[in-house]
Amino acid sequence: MAESPDNEARAVILAHRGVLRIGGADRRDFLQGIVSNDVTRVTPESAVWSAFLTPQGKFLHEFFLVEEGESFLADCEAERSADLARRLKLYKLRAQVSVEAADDLAVAALFGAGALAKLELPAEPGRARPFAGGRAFVDPRLPSLGARALLPKDGAEAALGEAGFSMGTLADYDALRIAAGVPDGSRDLEVEKATLLESGFDELHGIDWDKGCYMGQELTARMRYRGLTKKRLIPVVIAGPAPEPGTPLTRAGKESGTLRSAVAHNGGSIGLALLRLDALEDGEPLLAGDAEVTPKKPAWASF
Repeated sequence: MAESPDNEARAVILAHRGVLRIGGADRRDFLQGIVSNDVTRVTPESAVWSAFLTPQGKFLHEFFLVEEGESFLADCEAERSADLARRLKLYKLRAQVSVEAADDLAVAALFGAGALAKLELPAEPGRARPFAGGRAFVDPRLPSLGARALLPKDGAEAALGEAGFSMGTLADYDALRIAAGVPDGSRDLEVEKATLLESGFDELHGIDWDKGCYMGQELTARMRYRGLTKKRLIPVVIAGPAPEPGTPLTRAGKESGTLRSAVAHNGGSIGLALLRLDALEDGEPLLAGDAEVTPKKPAWASF
């Protein structure tokens, strides 16, 4: 498992993430026809990562789902959670489904040496168990990212400390996530433009190819079977401070991609960039503004 920068188990309250509570007798069948992953796999012991797309197969929202009591908990972007709730409600029709904000819950990332052991979780994607009055689960994308926890806001930091975690920062977690090549919502995926295959959802277990139809499934499947993916979200090492997100990446004066989220790291910066795959072929230097950029293909990526 990848370790935190100073080789200790850390916890970070992810203030930019929020939780929706999705209840009702029809919640499983309802979500199964809408999202990219197999909701029948969501239980109190198993979480999944999934996406909600436009009918044209473009990214709208990504979220984690785990079951708690008679509801699913969706770990999603806090500032966009109301939009996700609104869009879900548009499709519920007569289904017995409720969607409400779980403002009593906080989202935490737990990572570093021994983090999963402190949670009594095996290094298996999505494995979940009760923790501190909520639920903790191994990151379904990559166990090397550690775990996530959805737990009561009141007393969250105290509970994490009692479990043996020191408190870290979002920059600590971003350094781990970005180096692994894993996106974080609309910080990395452009709303109504990004596609799942260019963003790594296939290899990161965010798509189930056998579940049947869901919103945007036709374009996603066509991109896979026809090999239409020409761009990928890729980690990059940046010489010096990172330019602003959205800065174009150029090669020989021609635009080859766009920088997304980034963080200071080891005297320079690392970031995620949406790059044309042909920009990786000839070794021509890449620039983001005046900064030289070096792509680093993740070990899990199949392109």
